Amino acid sequence: MSAPDESRVALVTGGSKGLGAGLVIAFLEAGYRVATCSRTATDAVRGWEADPRWADRFAFTAADVSDRSDAERFVKDAAGRWGRIDVLVNNAGVAREGMIGLFGDDALDQVVDLNIKGSVYVTRAASRSMLARRSGAIVNISSIVGLSGYRGLSVYAATKAALDGFTRSLARELGSRGITVNSVAPGYLRTEMSHGLDGGQLEQITRRTPMGRLGEPDDIARAILFLVDPANRYITGHVLVVDGGLTC
Repeated sequence: MSAPDESRVALVTGGSKGLGAGLVIAFLEAGYRVATCSRTATDAVRGWEADPRWADRFAFTAADVSDRSDAERFVKDAAGRWGRIDVLVNNAGVAREGMIGLFGDDALDQVVDLNIKGSVYVTRAASRSMLARRSGAIVNISSIVGLSGYRGLSVYAATKAALDGFTRSLARELGSRGITVNSVAPGYLRTEMSHGLDGGQLEQITRRTPMGRLGEPDDIARAILFLVDPANRYITGHVLVVDGGLTC
């Protein structure tokens, strides 16, 4: 990859815990200035704010990106602080399990509003800054569930498949302006998103995965850093699966 450039700014939605927190740390350690958001701050966020290493390179906004005004405020805060946006990672998302016939309206709205609308709201706002500079990189965090489908996760799968479609269309729409758009589709990760699975299910997934383990946030972060590296500007419209071979 290219040498770190401390002038580059990355936005990571949902960066207060889990995969998002891993992405924030990866971008900070790679030399980026990083803005993230979630509905509330966590111990991780407070730690980054207090860490002298990141004092001038980390910003947090309390925001729910499924709310259009919050999403736009998050982007505006980052652009106003640092004057540019080079990278956007649409990571904020939620999974709700349930058979479709019993899937409640509130759960449906929550999954669709955050996973799809939130990503669209933030992308729309951030892309304006990128279009003005004719440069940028957008990565949408989708899922192997959107590619393969899993029982009880039909609504979640629909939203993640939608993000892959969003990626492909945006790549065509923004490519002539110097902006790349890709998806990263993680497999099962060792984060809070897998805590709903019991030991037997996790063991079965591990056995079925050629690499013999669950994924870690670092596995996803390395893929994203590769895709947003300015040296890789000919890669766009791609869905990169990072699942240890589970779906191969």
